[in-house]
Amino acid sequence: MKKVFNIDIQNKTRERQIDSIKNDIRKYIKREKGKKLPDGFNSWFFNCKFGKTQEDAKEIFFADIIKSVDLAQSENYASFYLEIVATAILKEKKSLNDDESLDKSEN
Repeated sequence: MKKVFNIDIQNKTRERQIDSIKNDIRKYIKREKGKKLPDGFNSWFFNCKFGKTQEDAKEIFFADIIKSVDLAQSENYASFYLEIVATAILKEKKSLNDDESLDKSEN
């Protein structure tokens, strides 16, 4: 998703439009997470960028997407740019033996 979201829309309050934008973002993320992973991968990773314009966009953490939308509302942005790109990755699973050995070494 690479999109400019308009907050100031005629006949809609800012709060209502922000809620609509957040809902669209959550639906997109849910749809991407539900897609079948390519062979050899076991998880999705999201590269995210946020800014007033596409040129000003800076990388943000996935967990900070909604906080960034709230920031746009509090800073009275008329619109903002949000980019979320899903990438398949291979996450290594932590084994219980590794966790136990770390706990023993700390004592």
